[in-house]
Amino acid sequence: MFSVKRLVESNNLSSIPSNYICQTNIQDYSIVLNETEIIPTIDFSQLISSNPMERSMAIQKLGNACRDWGFFMLINHGVSETLRDEVLRTSQCFFDLPSEEKKEYISEKLFDPIRCGTSFNLKVDKTLYWRDYLKCYVHPQFDAPSKPPGFSETLEEYTTKSREVIGELLKGISLSLSLEENYIHNMMNVDSGSQLLVINYYPPCPKPELVMGLPAHTDHGLLTLLMQNEHSGLQIEHNGKWIPVNPVPNSFLINTGDHLEIITNGKYKSIVHRAVVMNKKAARISVGTAHGPTLDTIVTPAPELLSKDNPSAYRGITYRDYLQLQQSRELARNSCLDYIRI
Repeated sequence: MFSVKRLVESNNLSSIPSNYICQTNIQDYSIVLNETEIIPTIDFSQLISSNPMERSMAIQKLGNACRDWGFFMLINHGVSETLRDEVLRTSQCFFDLPSEEKKEYISEKLFDPIRCGTSFNLKVDKTLYWRDYLKCYVHPQFDAPSKPPGFSETLEEYTTKSREVIGELLKGISLSLSLEENYIHNMMNVDSGSQLLVINYYPPCPKPELVMGLPAHTDHGLLTLLMQNEHSGLQIEHNGKWIPVNPVPNSFLINTGDHLEIITNGKYKSIVHRAVVMNKKAARISVGTAHGPTLDTIVTPAPELLSKDNPSAYRGITYRDYLQLQQSRELARNSCLDYIRI
């Protein structure tokens, strides 16, 4: 199996192969990072509180975070630190498996239940990205590798809990838009919708400034829930500058996806972000779950949010077709949203 991890371990790597050197990254590296702005924090326990005043304030704060940032940290979410640590531990164990044991999952077919690979899309990537990955569709049907021992069971427990968290967030977002609590659930068939687990493995790199983990892009779907090990690398674009994300302990990072932007007709924007490689000695692991509608759902702006002064800004497209559009081309900022923008 071809992978960056194997490249690093087999060659005692001291220089970067030319097909991994990212010219865009080199040009972009001089942009001054903004390390002073703080990403909003949402307290999940307040969002589901039985105290109406406390919940109302949390919903308003959630709406502001989606409108102004498109990213926020989620604390007090109820997912145990023990489970989160076990997901990271067993994920490392998966990538440590011999290539022979992983090769059955190698695939370039978008809707295969389980697939692992490297870079983003080897068919179109002009530059290879410093990233290996495992992708599993975990809802409405759960699929995961059977090795290493306990990996599948750990992922099933984790993705079930993360789905519950996302469900409550979508209720709060519906209410923040002055819609009925289950509006997005019903419109997007969320209960039977798609949940994609993506585990990213960014190996150590001798010259991290020359490579890119993943270039600037937006996520498909409604919301993405992300956790990572102790090594940083995620940056988001805010007010024209890159902001490095350093999550508080035991928090999740949540970002709005392309389909939440479509539903809200642009009120809540899908935010551009990237994964830079920063570590010469240790691997960064991030675990994301992308939550979307059923594959055959046609996603359009919510009629209740449209008016004569605010007409529809996006044409309808099925979630399946949108995924195929995004995954068949180079990962480049929000180009897919541009494609369906009216």
